[in-house]
Amino acid sequence: MNCWKTVNVTREFGLNRIYLISLLTGLMSFIFLYLPFSIVHQTNELKDHGLLPLLIGLILLPMVHKLTHILPLFLVKKRLKMNWRFKIGLFPTFSFLTNKRMSKKTSITILLAPTVLITIPGLISSYLFAEYHAYILLFTSVNIGLSFTDFLYTSHIIKAPKKCIIENAKNGYDILIG
Repeated sequence: MNCWKTVNVTREFGLNRIYLISLLTGLMSFIFLYLPFSIVHQTNELKDHGLLPLLIGLILLPMVHKLTHILPLFLVKKRLKMNWRFKIGLFPTFSFLTNKRMSKKTSITILLAPTVLITIPGLISSYLFAEYHAYILLFTSVNIGLSFTDFLYTSHIIKAPKKCIIENAKNGYDILIG
């Protein structure tokens, strides 16, 4: 197997630039999503349950985002290694690495799983539950911001040859051709 390309978005763009563009993507998605949904739901009142449930949801959203990346791996029965950490003592974070190489379709499915499993149901539920549409759109927009790096990796993998194999590297992916 020969390495066609090593994809490391952090090295390519820089961590600060990725965080900034991710933040701007989430903010712009909230602005562009909130306006049409507020026009559709203009007669309904928003229900408010306070700041604590909102903060708990925003703290748990990155973990749910990562879990949706892992779900397709369980469905195709790939073995993986998970590392749990706590940042600042409170925030649970984890990372995962697959032990085996993956096909191009599996890699794209893993990268787009949070979009399919969180963003699309978030948009549908913000339409159906008019009283909570602002909160649901906020969670959906944060997930879109978290998915920014997934979209960058997906664009690189889509450009790869058709019969390639994707392998986890230290900070990215190696695209192998045979």
